[in-house]
Amino acid sequence: MSKQTAAAGDKVSVHYTISVQEGEVIFDTYEEDEPVVLEIGAGEIAENLEKCLIGLEPGEQRVFLLEPEQAFGLSDPELVQRIELDMFPDDIVVEIDSLIEFNLPSGEAVMGVILDKTETDALVDFNHPLCDYPLKFEVEIQEILE
Repeated sequence: MSKQTAAAGDKVSVHYTISVQEGEVIFDTYEEDEPVVLEIGAGEIAENLEKCLIGLEPGEQRVFLLEPEQAFGLSDPELVQRIELDMFPDDIVVEIDSLIEFNLPSGEAVMGVILDKTETDALVDFNHPLCDYPLKFEVEIQEILE
């Protein structure tokens, strides 16, 4: 017998759409035939989005309107940094508005958007691209998996 509501630690089969509240769709699992399987609390989607899943029943559809602080947060000016161009791998083309993956010494990968470029360096924003945006999170739990 399956559980009645989703809880932290559960694996759930879900369909969801993330869009900015003005309407632009950022991510939509409904475009695929199959729902995605997530473990609530494992960090497979943003923590605040995972929290929206808790307490939902299979078949339940919900729409959450999230302010920036409830979604991906507000941008941190300290995460905007100038990086010398010679620090970029040779195979990376550094262009304004490019989204580039950077590998930290710890092995962790982070994404950064190039905001500006000079002859010697680039201004890179390491904030999540959805920081500062109010979001609409539409979700439907298909099944709570055992």
